[in-house]
Amino acid sequence: MSGSRRSGRPSMADVAAVAGVSHQTVSRVLNQHASVRDETRDRVQAAIEELGYRRNSAARALATSRSATLGVVTTGSALFGPTSTLIAVEEAARDRGYFVSVATLRTYDTAAMYEALEHFMAQGVDGIVVIAPHDDVAAAVESFRAPVPVVVVAALAGATTGVPGDPASATMSVAVDQRAGARAATEHLLALGHSDVLHVAGPQDWFDARERAAGWRAALEAHGIEPTRPRTCSWSAEDGYRAGRDLAEAVVAGEGPTAVLAGNDQLALGILRALWERGLGVPDDVSVVGFDDVAGAAYFVPPLTTVRQPFAALGAQCVAMVLASLAGEAVAAERIEPELVVRSSTGPPR
Repeated sequence: MSGSRRSGRPSMADVAAVAGVSHQTVSRVLNQHASVRDETRDRVQAAIEELGYRRNSAARALATSRSATLGVVTTGSALFGPTSTLIAVEEAARDRGYFVSVATLRTYDTAAMYEALEHFMAQGVDGIVVIAPHDDVAAAVESFRAPVPVVVVAALAGATTGVPGDPASATMSVAVDQRAGARAATEHLLALGHSDVLHVAGPQDWFDARERAAGWRAALEAHGIEPTRPRTCSWSAEDGYRAGRDLAEAVVAGEGPTAVLAGNDQLALGILRALWERGLGVPDDVSVVGFDDVAGAAYFVPPLTTVRQPFAALGAQCVAMVLASLAGEAVAAERIEPELVVRSSTGPPR
């Protein structure tokens, strides 16, 4: 096949000539169309490898009036959830032949959000995914009314189904069901025999933190237990440590709860440290549950029972919703179920 190589950058027509197929067949192979026979697909792939063919994104954008680029807004922090979601969205977009342009927010106000969205409008992105589950960010997205599909990764109460053929008709939302995850974690503790479960919650201007608190509260109320007021913190291990010290003193005094649901694994890590320093055993004296299943959670001391978020599925759904809206389909809000991972940080109360 090497005698067929042309000088310069190989084109789709070159691939078609070497493989002995039509230009349209090469296009179908590149777009992973199911109608291509395996034998034909193999010939085209062999020609692509032989020629070193690469898609010309600029030419495709001119031909389709689309940039094949998605904009992603995320926080400027290294928080596990937003970072994991960003990676998942990028991987899913790449699998569908899209590039990703990222804008990070320095602050969670309307001006910062508008600046990020205008940046994407200037780039001509085909759609936007917003990974910033914060009240002010969601309000700014709703008021901006971008002319392209927008998916917000948060449990938005007002998210609606888009109008087919009108990508800008509504802000779509997708989220891991944080409420269900927290409820499952609390139900696990109650099933072990705990009747007093403290919740060390994340900041309540975050959708995820509020949904987790709501799930914890619903589980207790379903068992006829009046919830105490959750302790509200940041997402940091340092704040978890402070909460853990207060918890430890209450337990030593015989007044503390026998179980705690932490708003995330970092808070749980701080709580574990504080309990250990006070000489309390986990789960002998206090059972501890986290949320996220961060890398290394299985190697905490003791290994942490936690709620695992399916970030790969979340990222794939974000991209699928944008592309479905671009195709003129109606897209409804989605909720993805998390998974409770039981390890040795939880057990029956003494």
